[in-house]
Amino acid sequence: MRDLAEMHTIHVEVTNACHLRCANCTRHVGHHKKPFFMDLETVERAIDSLEGFPGRVGLMGGEPFMHPQIKEIIEIFAKKTERRKRHIWTAGFKWEENKDLIYEHFDEDYITYNDHTAPGKHQPLLVAIDDVVEDKELADELINNCWVQEQWSASITPKGGFFCEVAASLDYLLDGPGGVPIEKGWWKQSLDAFKNQMATSCRKCSAPIPLPHESDGFGGRTGPTKDTISKSNYEILKERSLKVQKGNYKILNTKFTNEDIIKNSFSWTPSRYRDFISHSSEDSSKHRLLSPETKIKAR
Repeated sequence: MRDLAEMHTIHVEVTNACHLRCANCTRHVGHHKKPFFMDLETVERAIDSLEGFPGRVGLMGGEPFMHPQIKEIIEIFAKKTERRKRHIWTAGFKWEENKDLIYEHFDEDYITYNDHTAPGKHQPLLVAIDDVVEDKELADELINNCWVQEQWSASITPKGGFFCEVAASLDYLLDGPGGVPIEKGWWKQSLDAFKNQMATSCRKCSAPIPLPHESDGFGGRTGPTKDTISKSNYEILKERSLKVQKGNYKILNTKFTNEDIIKNSFSWTPSRYRDFISHSSEDSSKHRLLSPETKIKAR
């Protein structure tokens, strides 16, 4: 695993609300009975805590433009970060209404746009590794080499600072112990400071397992999407997840051996969710199978 100081980005996750309902969402959208909306004081404190961080500061959701104070949040980002140090992720919510504001404060190459109107795939993330990998030494090795922590980002949510963005989302969904305090330099700590997070979220996650990718379901435009989960996560989620209570899930009971892991890894490309890069609605248009205005059916 990487120390956080080596990462290219640390996200400020201002909300986990979204207008889409993708299958196996990295922020577990569709499960939450009550999504969070980070208050402005915490946004400022989060950005201030990254003083001296050599990488970028990400404005991330959910869908950031679902936040009722997104314009004020972008103003805070503009005031507290250099232009080439800020990056925004959006699923295109009210893109035409907001794109002038986005381009005013973010360079195009640091805008990541994915409205899920083109074919896309997601790695299942709610299969607890302890449920399906019985060899605990193998499970530990997979966790220590997890592609999310190696390739993606750390995160700040209202619950604190996290060594991994998926761990941050799982902590909120599964009512975990929370992150480290949001204070200057928290990201300089060694990974030892995040062992509590690893002992909880990592054991409930399937990012390190070479599982087949599944369709993202066009964000729910073609009907309700199902998440793949394992039994122990089902037991936690059956009382707290809207998606599980609606029956929009499927249980994975498979046990994976060392040989299975090796065999499955040959064709595994976990971070390649789609076959193109998009910074705008225009970039996505040539790949699109559905209109951005197509009604979301998964509610």
